Amino acid sequence: MAKIKKGDLVQVISGKTQARGGDRGKQGRVIEVIPERNRVVVEGVNYVTKHVRVGQTQRGTKTGGIETHEASIHVSNVAIVDPETKKPTRVGFRTETVVKDGVEKTVRVRYAKKSGKDL
Repeated sequence: MAKIKKGDLVQVISGKTQARGGDRGKQGRVIEVIPERNRVVVEGVNYVTKHVRVGQTQRGTKTGGIETHEASIHVSNVAIVDPETKKPTRVGFRTETVVKDGVEKTVRVRYAKKSGKDL
């Protein structure tokens, strides 16, 4: 089970501070997880400009120009935000037994290590 998943609220914990033009301290939702490269794309963090070649769509409108969008950052540079304290925390796993339709099943649950709340 992954520690960071799509839709999690995370905070950037490394890099330049916001006063110096960086993203450290910013919080955002995870848009995409790239497990092969250990990277995540976070909403509103690590904006890059991309030059797109001018073209035409089927209707004849022009496309292209300079676009800005989020680039990926390494998963070690973000931490999950604790739902109780709204500060970064580590993620732990614990097993719980769930009874569904009279059948007991053990499942792994992610929890915030600082507060103990489930994620």
